[in-house]
Amino acid sequence: MRYFDFEKVARESGIPKDKLALLCETLRHEFPSDELMYELHVLRACLAIQRGDVTLDEALQVGQAA
Repeated sequence: MRYFDFEKVARESGIPKDKLALLCETLRHEFPSDELMYELHVLRACLAIQRGDVTLDEALQVGQAA
């Protein structure tokens, strides 16, 4: 079951598929058994990148530091 279409937001934001996969992998570690929270946080990260609140590289660094 999918909760959010974060792939669409990622495409619209210009996030390459390989970088989205890294972002997803990073956030999956934070929510290994909660699909809703995992997808929500991926969506929120993509939206923050789209708005210019953070860069893709910053989002990946924050996730790796956690």
